[in-house]
Amino acid sequence: MSETLRDILDAAARGVFPPADGSVTVLPQCCPRDAGVIAFTAHSVVFTDEDPAWVRRSLDRLDCDTLAAPMNARFLAAFAERTGRRTDTIDVMTVGAPLPGEPALRLEEIGDPDHPRVVSSRRRRDEVRVWTARGGVLVLGRGVAGRLEAAVEVDEGVRHRGLGRALAAAARRLSGGEPVWAQISPGNARSLRAFQAAGYLPVGSEALFTARAEGR
Repeated sequence: MSETLRDILDAAARGVFPPADGSVTVLPQCCPRDAGVIAFTAHSVVFTDEDPAWVRRSLDRLDCDTLAAPMNARFLAAFAERTGRRTDTIDVMTVGAPLPGEPALRLEEIGDPDHPRVVSSRRRRDEVRVWTARGGVLVLGRGVAGRLEAAVEVDEGVRHRGLGRALAAAARRLSGGEPVWAQISPGNARSLRAFQAAGYLPVGSEALFTARAEGR
């Protein structure tokens, strides 16, 4: 049976990574919404419905370190132009193992499908659920290849009190027994520290390409 992107991600969540042999794996998208590039140690995965031969030709044309080619700005720009998609940033991929028990933080789930945080999250995820705490928001939903993804927001007035860490830890207890992923911009050191303090481990980097909204 051929390996899928979900297989690769599930293995990475267990600490089992693709071979660090400098190669690039090209796989089809798991859904029309998500295409992109994931870089592990000395192994990258490009997931797209474009011709794999185009991917490899484009990488071969780059005058750069082979290991760095899939995340090279010129390849990412070519990817965006070829697919008509947009990308925001290269994120650090982190993952946290599930935890037993209930969250220590008092949370209230939002059931309103028109809540702004629900609406924005559904652009990137399926099966979105949102909880609020005093001064913070936790989002869980299914993103790339159906993995369970977490995102948190903390109000400016209550920062530096451990709320971000508590929300990230709560996600691990609300996951229903599966790993929780979080993708964080490398420049967002505050968020990276919060998720690492909550037990999330870095496993790679990711550039996600999504379809452009109408008029953009």
